[in-house]
Amino acid sequence: MTPLPQRHMNVDEYLAWSQTNPGRYELVQGEVYTMTPERVLHAEVKAAVYVALRRGIRAAALSCRALPDGMTVRIDARTAYEPDALVYCGPRRDANSVEIPDPVIVVEVLSPSTRRTDASEKLSGYFRVPSIHHYLMVDPDRRTVVHHRRAGDGIDSTSLQDGTLVLDPPGLELTIASLFEEP
Repeated sequence: MTPLPQRHMNVDEYLAWSQTNPGRYELVQGEVYTMTPERVLHAEVKAAVYVALRRGIRAAALSCRALPDGMTVRIDARTAYEPDALVYCGPRRDANSVEIPDPVIVVEVLSPSTRRTDASEKLSGYFRVPSIHHYLMVDPDRRTVVHHRRAGDGIDSTSLQDGTLVLDPPGLELTIASLFEEP
């Protein structure tokens, strides 16, 4: 395994470094962090979320795309996250791109080791990206979704265990159950 760099990086340096260092990482305030291995439950819910987003986009005939984890979202010059799924709208990105500069929806599937970070640093970080209107925190253990959405100058948050999740923009509706279905 390649050791993590000992110097601070900006996002551009990090993206170049990550291309030659296989693995899953995030950059937080200039420091590279290795992402921990996932539980089967986490991976299953992450897959279900991606499939539900993709199906919802097709059903609504939106000019948007859902992507699974692996894409980078730049928060600022020294921080970049890799959400478990995201949605962006508009033209298809270059096939060689590793960064999505303007996601509308980002999703994190909670795990015991990331729960606190996802609910604090990532919550404030994601909403620093002007294009992001929705941040979903999906809890596979409690089968709950916390929907954070941009509301004027603030953020509204709702916790849901059933019913329909309305994500407007871009005009997407998903059942909560679909986020936990086996794909």
